[in-house]
Amino acid sequence: MRAIGNFLWFILGGFLMGLAWWLAGLIALVTIVGIPWARASFVIGQFSFFPFGKEAISRKELHQEDDIGTGTLGLLGNIVWFVFAGLWLAIGHLASAVACFVTIIGIPFALQHLKLAGIALAPIGKTIVTTEVAEAARTANAATTVGALRSGK
Repeated sequence: MRAIGNFLWFILGGFLMGLAWWLAGLIALVTIVGIPWARASFVIGQFSFFPFGKEAISRKELHQEDDIGTGTLGLLGNIVWFVFAGLWLAIGHLASAVACFVTIIGIPFALQHLKLAGIALAPIGKTIVTTEVAEAARTANAATTVGALRSGK
């Protein structure tokens, strides 16, 4: 089912939004200082081409530890991204979602566009994994949190 969803998504508009992500990445790459944002843009652009069966989750949630993208520098990077590219990509995904919501058959595609619009606002510190890996990470984090609460930490 994922393969069919991804195929239909790619043909019916996912291709255009993936290209928009890659265009943002190319513009960031040309500036040299935007290389970290360019890398994130290319990864999420690939995700935007085929989003069914994958999720973007925080690297902190996945690895249960902070890194440069999930801390203060990641927050600053997300603010810069939001101003220069994130807002525009999110608007593109929201417009695509509205167009998809008009039809009954387009509702699953609209939900994917809404998911990508959220990612467009703050992509730094996130990684793309399969839905199963994301669920396993959330389960492990929940078990760790419950254990910490029970032990009084």
